[in-house]
Amino acid sequence: MNIAMLSYHTCPLATLGGKDTGGMNVYVAELTRHLGKIGIHVDVFTRSQDEHVPHVIHSLGYGNRVVHIPAGPEVPLPKKELAKYIPEFAEGVRRFAAEKGIHYDLIHSHYWMSGMAAEILKHAWHVPVLQMFHTLGLMKNQIAQSPAEMEGDYRIDGERRVVRMADKIVAATAAEVQQLEKLYKVPADCIVTIPPGVDTARFYPIPKDEAQEAINIPCNNRLLLFVGRIEPLKGLPNLICALDLIRKSNDPVSNCYCLVVIGGDPDASSETMTEEMARVKMLCKELEVDDLVVFLGKKSQETLPYYYSAADVLIMPSYYESFGMVALEAMACGTPVIASQVGGLPFLVKNGETGFVVPGGSPEALVDPLMALMTQPELRAKMGKQAANYALNYSWELITQRIAQTYTSMLDAG
Repeated sequence: MNIAMLSYHTCPLATLGGKDTGGMNVYVAELTRHLGKIGIHVDVFTRSQDEHVPHVIHSLGYGNRVVHIPAGPEVPLPKKELAKYIPEFAEGVRRFAAEKGIHYDLIHSHYWMSGMAAEILKHAWHVPVLQMFHTLGLMKNQIAQSPAEMEGDYRIDGERRVVRMADKIVAATAAEVQQLEKLYKVPADCIVTIPPGVDTARFYPIPKDEAQEAINIPCNNRLLLFVGRIEPLKGLPNLICALDLIRKSNDPVSNCYCLVVIGGDPDASSETMTEEMARVKMLCKELEVDDLVVFLGKKSQETLPYYYSAADVLIMPSYYESFGMVALEAMACGTPVIASQVGGLPFLVKNGETGFVVPGGSPEALVDPLMALMTQPELRAKMGKQAANYALNYSWELITQRIAQTYTSMLDAG
């Protein structure tokens, strides 16, 4: 079986924590690697953003390739500008297949722009398309806090077109199924619910002292952890405000912890720093919690298990998460999670068992669960152990089999 995996706007090999890199990058890379393990050939097609990077890279194993297709200038571009190069990208994919003499049995596209490219290739190759959105524009617009955060009509129209074109859509959770049915009018029989997986050979509990030694955190305190892109929907300011509330309570524990933030580029110049990163750093200064927050920037997948294992708790104060792969990775490392009650997070984090689920958008709602985990080592240990055991249900070996079964059923129905 040959699969054309489309990840148009972001490369699965990119370092995590950047503006457009996160759970989807991990998903595409890990699924491709594990499909290779069971004998399914996958070529991942992504837009070339650097002319100095080889166009074909064999880093996912088992003969599976990442193919960088030139489409427009080979530099990073804003998403709105990227949309106009989709036909050029699709033609590049078609040309690669023709030159290599390979026939793809199925297209698996990720994010709406890849879906637009998949539509072109579907007509050229006469093969089925499996689509996964990862995030939905209409859901992001529901939680946008300013006009600048709203997704444009070009995306919403594109998503609606893709849902009509796709033969099957993968939803990560029951919440996403409801969103697709209600907001996009997708028939229930066109949706298959399969959550993302976690690499349990990489993400597992590392003894805390060994993990802390490995990462050499510039902080003598115990660790709270945030991992993710630094953008408004991730809700990092709410976590900063919660730290301020704990500090003002004068509880001695507030001086025993610091928050480690992984993601973004905290050392960028004032001209190139993103608006949200500048906002978060300014908030730390205004609240006088600078000494409690350490910004580490982007980190590779290889080093993340050490940070998860060194931390006492991971916090996801998001306004929207279609799934929340970071929470799953942390749980696999035996770290309890505090997460907002949004999107897929309540389906992943078991409230009172593997962590706590709290109302989104409220610094006050974070305080009590943070204090509970900061002050009760027995509770941390119990939840951490339960989290690690629960995460085994999401191993990539199990999830990959479900994706492969979906491929087979689609081809059999063809």
